[in-house]
Amino acid sequence: MNHDENPRGEQPEQPKTVPPAAPDAPARPPAAEEVSGRQRLLAGLWPPRLSRAQLIVAVLLFGLGLGLAIQVRSTGDDSALRGARQEDLVRILDEVDDRTQRLEDEKQRLDDQRTELENSSDQAEEARKQTLEKERQLGILAGMVAAQGPGITLTISDPSGAVAADKLLDTVQELRAAGAEAIEVNGVRVVADTYFAGEGGDIQVDGKKIEAPYEFKVIGKPQDLEPALNIPGGVVQTLEKEQATAVVERSEDIVVDALRAAERPDYARSSSP
Repeated sequence: MNHDENPRGEQPEQPKTVPPAAPDAPARPPAAEEVSGRQRLLAGLWPPRLSRAQLIVAVLLFGLGLGLAIQVRSTGDDSALRGARQEDLVRILDEVDDRTQRLEDEKQRLDDQRTELENSSDQAEEARKQTLEKERQLGILAGMVAAQGPGITLTISDPSGAVAADKLLDTVQELRAAGAEAIEVNGVRVVADTYFAGEGGDIQVDGKKIEAPYEFKVIGKPQDLEPALNIPGGVVQTLEKEQATAVVERSEDIVVDALRAAERPDYARSSSP
């Protein structure tokens, strides 16, 4: 190019270059396919499709778990005995054995009476003797006849006046369960319809007020009566929680001579001719 052709001295225009095209980006799957896959997954999980064998196994596993839960719960109910000392457990076992033996002795006595009635040459005389003996026994139970024999004396001291009537009633029930045949409390004969009323320091037995110390005279087998009061959680421990003291003394000669007057029933009459 000469000067004449480019009078202004401008630089010739450079050709423009086109940048290379970027590589194609990977194609993104459409949203419809993603939703469709999730739906297929949910459809495969729910509703569950169980075979008959899987259902039976599930039922058996549920039953086994329920049985184990019941067994653990029933085992926990014996926690009171599990925490007892060995000598206390032995005492409780001896008491159960003694009660069983008393029932066996009573059964044997009744069997002997039946045999005597069946084999006696004079059944009328034998029946009369047994009737008199039964009358004496019922008189003792009804409190109309004095009684004497081996037993215990239970003395309950209550300096704080915390022993209520229900605690004395529990004591009577425990003694009866241990085989007590006659009971007297502070000069009042305890019979089947005896009741205790009042709060600590103001106790009444069959309407008669008694004051501490409360003295129980009890006729029965001392080897049964004393352990029954001293078992774990029994009468003695319960009274100690009430700040009271209970002292048990065995004796071979206890006299229960407080009597109850015979009462004529208002409605009941004998059905014998």
